[in-house]
Amino acid sequence: MSRLRSAAGRLRAVAAQSRAVAPRSRAVRYLRRFALRDSGAVNPYTIFADIIAGRAPASVVYDDPDVLAFLDIRPVTPGHLLVVPKVVARNLAELDPALGGKLFQVGQRLAAALRESEVGCDGVNFFLADGVTAGQEVFHVHLHVIPRTPGDGFGLRARATSPQRADLDYLAGSIRGALSR
Repeated sequence: MSRLRSAAGRLRAVAAQSRAVAPRSRAVRYLRRFALRDSGAVNPYTIFADIIAGRAPASVVYDDPDVLAFLDIRPVTPGHLLVVPKVVARNLAELDPALGGKLFQVGQRLAAALRESEVGCDGVNFFLADGVTAGQEVFHVHLHVIPRTPGDGFGLRARATSPQRADLDYLAGSIRGALSR
């Protein structure tokens, strides 16, 4: 038990250090090499394919025929997990909706496990970036399951607006129309 606590402490220290200085590890260079876009086209190869196939190392916490979950090599907090489908889907449009639902079901189970584990978090964020503008860096759909503790330094920063009801209703109508197409 104390070994696990000291490991969790080391992970917290590493996570704090990684927020201060971006690491230049071999794994990060590998990710950048294979996950970045070339001449406008998205490279379908990602390190996740190698992890799923067992050709690249990963600290796996969950594995079933459809989904794999493992620790992120660049965690924003200790215990930061990635949940990935075992089929290639570069974005949400390419992902079967049932499999997308399963990603979140597995994420929910992992969130409970994080709370009960040595990570001992007080809360959990789910994050999924779909597209470059949204912050997607690895072009294989993946759900981040991020354990949270007070003062961990992670958070979403945004400036909320207060649009008029008529503007909200207009956008709602546009979205409803796109759903029916």
